[in-house]
Amino acid sequence: MSSAQPSRPAQPYYFKAGRLASRFNDLIGWLARHGISFAGTAELSVRGRKSGKMQRIPVNPHTHDSGQFLVSARGHSQWVRNMRAAGGGELRVGRKVRRFTAVELPDDEKLPILRSYLEKWGWEVNQYFKGVTAKSSDDELNAAAADHPVFRITVTR
Repeated sequence: MSSAQPSRPAQPYYFKAGRLASRFNDLIGWLARHGISFAGTAELSVRGRKSGKMQRIPVNPHTHDSGQFLVSARGHSQWVRNMRAAGGGELRVGRKVRRFTAVELPDDEKLPILRSYLEKWGWEVNQYFKGVTAKSSDDELNAAAADHPVFRITVTR
């Protein structure tokens, strides 16, 4: 008999927020809900795939070549899983609410978006990219692409 253990599928990358980061996210989300955005942050609302309730989290909407994107710096988070199921959500800054639909990009289309996202937001998110930065090679960014879901969003109103 073989003593080899059955292999488990690798878990998708996810960098869970610690207690301090969660409190900071709560503050940034609260500020966005009340009309104060830091460097373009907004509060994302997306319907929970299990609960059906709207889940809220602060995000950094990103514009690249006239397209709008949401990048998950922390990886395959709950909002990403909910977005895949819901296909859209809302972005809020104060009273301004933008509803949108979302389509997830395949890994081979992420390179220019990830590079420009890291150029703008790297000061905040580089620690979640395991050493990859805006100055990394194309090969390094492409290798990181599977760990960081990217959604093209289209505002519907």
